[in-house]
Amino acid sequence: MIYLGLHTDNWRPLSQSFETACEKIAATGIKHLEFAAIHGQNFIQALGYDPGVSLQANPRALRRSLEKKRLEVTQIDGSYPMMGPNGSSFGVQYVQQSIRFAAELGCPMVDTVDGAFETPGLTRKEVFRITCDNYAQCLPWAEDYGVVINIEPHGPYTNDLDFMERLFKHFESEHLRCNFDTGNTFIAGHNPLDYLKALRKYVVHCHIKDVSADLAAAARGEETGIGSSVVPVGGGVNADNIRRCLEYLHKSGWDGAVSIECHGSDDNTAASVQWMRGVLKTLKSAKARA
Repeated sequence: MIYLGLHTDNWRPLSQSFETACEKIAATGIKHLEFAAIHGQNFIQALGYDPGVSLQANPRALRRSLEKKRLEVTQIDGSYPMMGPNGSSFGVQYVQQSIRFAAELGCPMVDTVDGAFETPGLTRKEVFRITCDNYAQCLPWAEDYGVVINIEPHGPYTNDLDFMERLFKHFESEHLRCNFDTGNTFIAGHNPLDYLKALRKYVVHCHIKDVSADLAAAARGEETGIGSSVVPVGGGVNADNIRRCLEYLHKSGWDGAVSIECHGSDDNTAASVQWMRGVLKTLKSAKARA
């Protein structure tokens, strides 16, 4: 079954707090959410202008608060770039502490990514070796805490299918899986459905992003990731790809959560949720008729 969720990061462009984002999500009737983890303190977040959560917060108190709102966290976005030397210095501890926090919260997954650019001075072979070393330090934590580490296509390495396949095959671990992203794969120049099919074995969570026609014309094939849809999901040039990806997941018996990533204005959120609910309803109706 496909579960619909929303990412609290949708409200970051609006400089709104985590609490406000949760209230907005609950108001839609959606029960699943995802949020970004902050390793340490961010004064913008502390002032109430960022919808992330510090890993120094009390996860059990947060869990009680979310339960009162009948909200469930499907994934924590612990996405400090993991590929390269900075991933060794900062990303490893970022992910390790995100895993600890997720386990305390009762959240099953932690998302990870690479950066927006390739690491200067290093070949892809060298970056791949360092990346394997980085994830090797995180996987024992994932195994001990019973949390899955996801890798999301978001940068030049994770949008390289060969790199991704070799990384998953290197470990072949049930604790290292994929958070597929419709918008990032599209803006990187891929056919999202083809990329999804290639990684289907590993996909356990998804981000759903549409792309405006202007952004696609300006950046497709040049960029490797975007933060969210500035147009409602279903209202951009990636809508048909999103529908095909959801149809494929449904037909292949996939079970998991899909987080909408769109600009968090009330109109944009409502339109995105309505469109996604319509697609999922159609899929369920088709199955009932079969």
